[in-house]
Amino acid sequence: MSIVDELETFSNTEKMPLLFLGHGSPMNAIEKNQFTDGFKNICNTIPKPNAILCISAHWVTRGSKVTAMETPKTIHDFGGFPKELFEVQYPAKGSPELANLIKKTISSQNIELDNKWGLDHGTWSVVKHLYPKADIPVLQLSIDGSRDMRFHFDLASKLSFLREKGILIIGSGNIVHNLGMVDFQNFHLDNYGYDWAVEARDLINKYIITEDFEPLINYQKLGKAVQYSIPTPEHYIPLLYILGLKQKNEKIQFFNDKMVAGSLSMTSLKII
Repeated sequence: MSIVDELETFSNTEKMPLLFLGHGSPMNAIEKNQFTDGFKNICNTIPKPNAILCISAHWVTRGSKVTAMETPKTIHDFGGFPKELFEVQYPAKGSPELANLIKKTISSQNIELDNKWGLDHGTWSVVKHLYPKADIPVLQLSIDGSRDMRFHFDLASKLSFLREKGILIIGSGNIVHNLGMVDFQNFHLDNYGYDWAVEARDLINKYIITEDFEPLINYQKLGKAVQYSIPTPEHYIPLLYILGLKQKNEKIQFFNDKMVAGSLSMTSLKII
């Protein structure tokens, strides 16, 4: 079957929005709070997708991979949490057809079809609030940890054809994510962030609002506050995918834009 034929198996739709979701603690999967309410509320403002493609901070590989199994497993990739969290299952189907279409359409990147991974908590802990019935196929695209920020930003644009096939593309991570500095004693405080974390969040938000994405691609040059806030890039990279997919004249909407436990930002975006 040719790429044209495979594209036609997915009906054309109005252009789907884009989401970047600050996923925060895995406990958000089983808690009801202002952030999970934010996920549910934003879902009510977008069309029901034919499928979901998620770029999660928790799947970093060498080379790019896309899940291609019929039934992805629910991965509990964390420790030290209550038994209730480990019992959560998100039984969404996969879509080998869509995975193959992505591989063939983005032929320049040699994307590998993966049948071993599944849905990690960067995906299911947030998607379960958007679509609790698990009635929409979900795929994950891995983060190639061997490539630079420009690669990820540019790769994103090659996924844009999916938006007109009813595919909701989600980036799941956190703009500010320094687990080594988390203030667990003050996890309960509303909008509590260290000065450097708030400074970094505000600076990154400013560049997002003004659509000046070059400094965000080169975030390592943005100063010490940003370096403290992004000690490793895996939670930041999903944001670059969503910004790389943004088209001219599309609007950016912030939600869940609060700090947690000093060194985490739940900042989330909808682009439409």
